[in-house]
Amino acid sequence: MFKRFPYGELQECAGALRRKGGVLGSLCLFAMLTGCGASNAAHQNNSTPPASAETLTISDTLPQATQGSGYNGTISVMGGTAPYTFVVASGQLPTGLALGNNTGTVSGTPSQSGTYSFAVQVLDSKGTTKQKALQIGVATPAPTTPPSNPPTSNPPSSTGSSSGQSFTNVQHAGGWGQYGQGPPNFVDCSPSPCDGISFSMAQNVSNPSMSGQASEYSLGGTTAYSDALWNNHLIGPGSSQGMPDGNGTIVPGLHNFTYDVYFYSDDLSLSQAVEFDINQFFDGMGFIFGHECRIAGGNQWDVWDNQNAKWVPTGIPCYPNSNAWNHVTIQVQRTSNDQLLYQSITLNGQTSNLNWTFNHGSAPNWYGVTINYQMDGNSSQDSYNVYLDQLTFTYQ
Repeated sequence: MFKRFPYGELQECAGALRRKGGVLGSLCLFAMLTGCGASNAAHQNNSTPPASAETLTISDTLPQATQGSGYNGTISVMGGTAPYTFVVASGQLPTGLALGNNTGTVSGTPSQSGTYSFAVQVLDSKGTTKQKALQIGVATPAPTTPPSNPPTSNPPSSTGSSSGQSFTNVQHAGGWGQYGQGPPNFVDCSPSPCDGISFSMAQNVSNPSMSGQASEYSLGGTTAYSDALWNNHLIGPGSSQGMPDGNGTIVPGLHNFTYDVYFYSDDLSLSQAVEFDINQFFDGMGFIFGHECRIAGGNQWDVWDNQNAKWVPTGIPCYPNSNAWNHVTIQVQRTSNDQLLYQSITLNGQTSNLNWTFNHGSAPNWYGVTINYQMDGNSSQDSYNVYLDQLTFTYQ
């Protein structure tokens, strides 16, 4: 049977639900339903008094964390009567981490370094509570060391290697097209400005630069969540690399691709996302290997599902650094049965293996191999710049 409670107690609990909401309000309601309200002792003379809080013991420490890396820790409890409920009573968890209210697990991906102090309150099934002051330190990841011998002022070229042919310093190449894309349909527009979108590209930038020939890409305007897309046709008609493939024999024989680039921005927090794509088209088939690093959109990598035309979250964190060169390497493969295989994403030395397979899309009358670089605007369409350098594309 349901217990009856004095009207004043119900009002007090309802007030807690309104003021505190969520977990804290639920704790009040839980206490009443289990006969452990603040004033229940007055009308439960025959019940057994609740156990002392000293019978609950909470673990003293949690493991340290690293900014941008997945974290998992557990607050252990001894004594009392399970099940337990956990809440953060004061202070703050590191940004990006969350406490499991029924499990005591602390998990997620911290986005900011520092030392975070907080208190956890544990409530057992009989209403016994205990608080414990805890701390989690979030370390800054080790910086990525750039190559000791970066390319100098050589023009883009095709070089052979045991793992395939490579075009180097593609950010410095000719042949880049640029377009704006705005909601709701994201249809290409050009030249800038168009449809409330402004965008530009400047080559031969010496500072910031690693090779002395970086390219600067800019996005702004007034249309929220609008994008700028830069595209370069590497192999096939209009090739910027002198490989038009007039007899149509090169492109169908290619299966393995690597997109390797360094990128830099003063303030990447203004970016909704940055995108790096590899595209292959022949025989009416389209293989669009899309990779999107969501930044304001949630600090996670997404990949493109060609057949269903949608982004798929990977669960891989993406926390590029502002005011520093970030190094991203993307490896993909067109399989022997013409499927897209997303193999791996490496950001600043940390490799995440996917090995996800998707079906190809349709692309009638398209032919060749192209690469894209794209910048997405946020809800305010704040202007921001990104520099690309040492862009190397490898194909085999």
